[in-house]
Amino acid sequence: MSVELPLWRAISYFRMLALAYAVVRYFDSYLDFRHPVSGWIYLGALTLWTLASTRAFANPLRCTWAVLGFDLTMALTGVVMSGFIDTPARIHAGALTLPTIWACGTVLGFACKGGWKAAAFAATLIGIANIGGHGGISPDNLHNIVLLLMAGCAIGYVIELARASEAVLTRALQVEAATRERERLSRDIHDGVLQVLAMVQRQGAAAGGPGDLGDLGRLAGKQERALRTLMTGAPVPAQAAAAQDLRQLLAPYADERITVSAPATPVLLAGAVATELAAAVGAAVDNVRKHAGPAARAWILIEDEPEAVTVSVRDDGPGFEAGRLGEAERAGRLGVSQSIRGRLLDLGGSAELYAVPGEGVEVELRVPREGL
Repeated sequence: MSVELPLWRAISYFRMLALAYAVVRYFDSYLDFRHPVSGWIYLGALTLWTLASTRAFANPLRCTWAVLGFDLTMALTGVVMSGFIDTPARIHAGALTLPTIWACGTVLGFACKGGWKAAAFAATLIGIANIGGHGGISPDNLHNIVLLLMAGCAIGYVIELARASEAVLTRALQVEAATRERERLSRDIHDGVLQVLAMVQRQGAAAGGPGDLGDLGRLAGKQERALRTLMTGAPVPAQAAAAQDLRQLLAPYADERITVSAPATPVLLAGAVATELAAAVGAAVDNVRKHAGPAARAWILIEDEPEAVTVSVRDDGPGFEAGRLGEAERAGRLGVSQSIRGRLLDLGGSAELYAVPGEGVEVELRVPREGL
């Protein structure tokens, strides 16, 4: 949007200058018109509209299609009116229309908003109005129409290139920032977490057998390999690309305290999406086990809708006060913000958390199906 702002402001200034030019031109020749009063009425309306829409044309967010549509209507009205209030002799001699070059501002607005195709559409309508309502086909009309089409399409094409270039630049900056953050985290992980995991793995292997220490060692080794893979930027193995049934991934969470409710039919998602969503649900379940108390129960509800898949994790624990999450993040405890919200944001979804003291906590995870 930053690339476009100077051009939008230029169009806003151009419309004001073009309006002044149209008024001066009409003032210089209005006595030669057949119905001069009608021309002044139109120019008065055009002045009010230009002043009222100047703020909108200075910002692409305010300049909606409705604003551009009315602007085009004003231009077309002025061009057609020119053929009725002017004399045939003046029209045949190549007299200008009432809005004159002000109509070019409309085409430029369409170009900035919708690209070269939108500009060609607006210029074509103005050209048809010029031929049909002001003198028919003539060398002057054809010349003006060609210039209007070329200017509008050129500006529209440049705008499309600028938007594409800005998107590429933004993506490159994001990748650079992510790479730097990965390198920083890699240093911290290598100096701390990986060393501890390697030590646990060695001690577990030395203990041997299927007992708790052996299992702990094997688990530490698995997590060490996953962390090293993340540090090098390679994809973590076993992330299946094929669709997976979300019900099967969440079914293991069911036990005497946790109830899983799911549709009777498979809830299919892309493998990586299903895995990440299940991991976010797992983080929410871990929070229930850690913070809701030993007697608390939890319910996992899977909803398969045409536009999205929603998973709700609700418990009947003590809940917590508003602002507790912010305090946890400032203290470095990032379970909700990273393991839950971070995963959902990466998937293009959302994670909402509702908590009331004494009434438990509900986490709603929603992943849109569009683009999955």
